[in-house]
Amino acid sequence: MTRKPTVAIVGAGRLATFLAAALDAAGFTITEIIARASPRSLRRARVLAARVGARTVTAHSAALDATLLWFCVPDRAIRDAASALADHLVARALVHQKVKARFAFHSSGALSSRELAPLRTAGASVASVHPLMTFVAGAHPALTGMPFAIEGDDEATRVARRIVRELGGDSFRLPAARKAAYHAWATMTSPLFVAFLVTLEEAARAAGLTREDARRKSLPIIRQTLANYSRLGPAHSFSGPLVRGDTQTVARHMAVLKKHPGAHEVYVALARAALRGLPAKNKDGLKRLLRN
Repeated sequence: MTRKPTVAIVGAGRLATFLAAALDAAGFTITEIIARASPRSLRRARVLAARVGARTVTAHSAALDATLLWFCVPDRAIRDAASALADHLVARALVHQKVKARFAFHSSGALSSRELAPLRTAGASVASVHPLMTFVAGAHPALTGMPFAIEGDDEATRVARRIVRELGGDSFRLPAARKAAYHAWATMTSPLFVAFLVTLEEAARAAGLTREDARRKSLPIIRQTLANYSRLGPAHSFSGPLVRGDTQTVARHMAVLKKHPGAHEVYVALARAALRGLPAKNKDGLKRLLRN
């Protein structure tokens, strides 16, 4: 395609809002925000549609006059939403109405483009296009350099790569068979990292700190650790008693954390992971200690 495709967004949640605004800012025309018929979904869709100059529609009232349908709905809803819009496209074709939808994307990290099979049957080229980013209320992630994992039909993935490039992102191909593993990794990078930070707050309580104090006081060392990891790599960013092989200090840690079982469990699991993949002295002694 030599021109920018027009886009209809299916959904009006956080990801849909982010993508619609990003596409609009990059000069793409958003034709429709396709929402469920519930009052809450329609209300959110109207707000988003007004922001990007689109129409608010449901699957039954959609004109489907965009070149690209981009699904930003929960994983469990993708197949049903694709089926509903595929039926709508076929019905329009049967009465000789021109159908413009040539491409369909979804943005699930865990599911492959096969979820859009009903639209492929209706003649669309399909792909999964997942931004490797966290989207929460009140945050506005930068698009520049944002990774997008892309998988699907050749024609659709070519269009997806071009769109990601126009948005300022960085796309990479991902085999369909790797999607679940990819999403497990993605989940560890943010949601489970937040769970680890909450566990840090629990550990800080053993030192007499409040959760608020723990957050504030831990941020400088967390930021420096991430900077070291980025610049120096994991091995040269690793410090503390495990590097030194200091079993006495590790034993003291484990003893005091036994009163905080959640923090103790995470400490032991991460210490074992460190011994598998990072430089440490006295590994045999540390392994014996961590088994107890």
